[in-house]
Amino acid sequence: MMLRLKTAFAAVLLLASAAVSAHRFHAGMTDVSFNARTGNTEIVHTYMAHDIEALLANLYGRQFDLNDEEDQDALRKYVENRFWIAGQDKVKLKLRWVGMTADAEKVTVFQEIEQTPLWKAGAIHDTVLIDFIAEQVNTVNLNEGNAVRTLTFDRNNLEQPAR
Repeated sequence: MMLRLKTAFAAVLLLASAAVSAHRFHAGMTDVSFNARTGNTEIVHTYMAHDIEALLANLYGRQFDLNDEEDQDALRKYVENRFWIAGQDKVKLKLRWVGMTADAEKVTVFQEIEQTPLWKAGAIHDTVLIDFIAEQVNTVNLNEGNAVRTLTFDRNNLEQPAR
């Protein structure tokens, strides 16, 4: 009887801890802004660490350490294939990977488009995590000085005009 009670208690604790660590919404936030001082358009993506870890484990069948350069490279390739900005001529603008940070809660990715003002953007494509998590919603904020325009990407909206 005591063994059954201990087993049931352990199962309840396990379920409770799983519920605490899981989250119900899946969202990414990207801020795109022009830096007049450098002449570059800067892009900052923020994703939930749990979602990125699950994605990479699913793609590669192993755990990832995003402090490791090779593991960062896998994330870089994934993001570069799923987020881009096209010019008004519909040609993809060259996004340069600046770097990333990761902690227990979030993964932040930094990119830039060198010597290109934001007004040259014609369209934005964003499928980061959307191809992996059906409920994923990504928000892209286009900050053009005094005005911020917000675009929302999900399974039904993968690419949108920047203007």
